[in-house]
Amino acid sequence: MERLGEPFGFVGDPAEGRRARRTVRELAAKVVARDELLDDVELMAAEAIANAVLHGSGAITVAVETDGRRVRVEVSDEGPVQDDLHGRRRIDHGRGLTVIDALADEWGLDQTPRRTRLWFEISQGDAVSPGDGLLEPASRRTDRSPLR
Repeated sequence: MERLGEPFGFVGDPAEGRRARRTVRELAAKVVARDELLDDVELMAAEAIANAVLHGSGAITVAVETDGRRVRVEVSDEGPVQDDLHGRRRIDHGRGLTVIDALADEWGLDQTPRRTRLWFEISQGDAVSPGDGLLEPASRRTDRSPLR
């Protein structure tokens, strides 16, 4: 996949999280033509970033990529908060993962004691590469890939 801008990082501050969410939308807008899909990307990014701010620790890193057919957003942090270092798997306490599961074509949550990475992808059907034009919308899948 090709990066849309450089990955960017911030500390777990809610105001920084709002700026990060807007940055994800701006980067995705380079290849996503429909506002409805951009709304979905922004909402999923907001949920992923909020989970990192609320449940993660250390610096949060966000990356946006495309292969011309899919847009992928990854949100990583330095692991569970101190209370979760006892080997418990981090779970979602709100609607974040439910929203991502409903909107993403694929997503996953990878967690170790030192790192948590939540990623999601939206498919764009028969799209062109980012340098050739904007991605065309695709129909939503009804099945979901398991967590990786």
